[in-house]
Amino acid sequence: MVGMAEPEAPHPVTVAIERRIDADRTVEATSWMQAGTDLATAFPGFLGSGWVRAGEASDLWYMLYRFRDIPTLETWEQSPQRAWWLDSGRSFAKEVRVERRTGIEGWFDAPFATNVESRRGADSPTTGPVQQPVTSAPPRWKQSVTIWLGFFPCNLLASWLFGFVPGFGELPLVTRVLISTVVLTPIMTFWVLPWVTRMLRPWLHRRRA
Repeated sequence: MVGMAEPEAPHPVTVAIERRIDADRTVEATSWMQAGTDLATAFPGFLGSGWVRAGEASDLWYMLYRFRDIPTLETWEQSPQRAWWLDSGRSFAKEVRVERRTGIEGWFDAPFATNVESRRGADSPTTGPVQQPVTSAPPRWKQSVTIWLGFFPCNLLASWLFGFVPGFGELPLVTRVLISTVVLTPIMTFWVLPWVTRMLRPWLHRRRA
């Protein structure tokens, strides 16, 4: 129908979980982590998951899983299958930290670990274990520069265009700022920042010699 906006594309969500595992039960923990991956694979919207140990002598284990969007992620997280799986590992696995990566964090791709063994989901073109490189977050100053590079030209252009709107300059300051932020926020979120971070990705993730 003319005039109706097209529905927004779903935004994939990556969840990173840090756990401490009883060092005397690593064999059980290995099977337990793989069982969780296998359970998640059967859920709609599943895009992949993986897990990795911080080191041979470390009790820190990291798990990543990715879903098509928030609703499919929450279906998995609230499922009785996941509740049963979590309960089965409580005697040797203690959850330390959980992070959801989407929005600005998702643009910069900052998982805990450097690489994981990943099993693809039904929505991915391939199946089976693969080695998937995962980069660490760029420094905060690089993130700030990236955001500024997107925000400054957008704000400049918007300020210039709003100058042609009759009566806009006579509005109260709060109203002008409210209107400009309402207009610019979705533009920055869905178009400008993803494009800027894609263009600057080699610089953002360049390793110091």
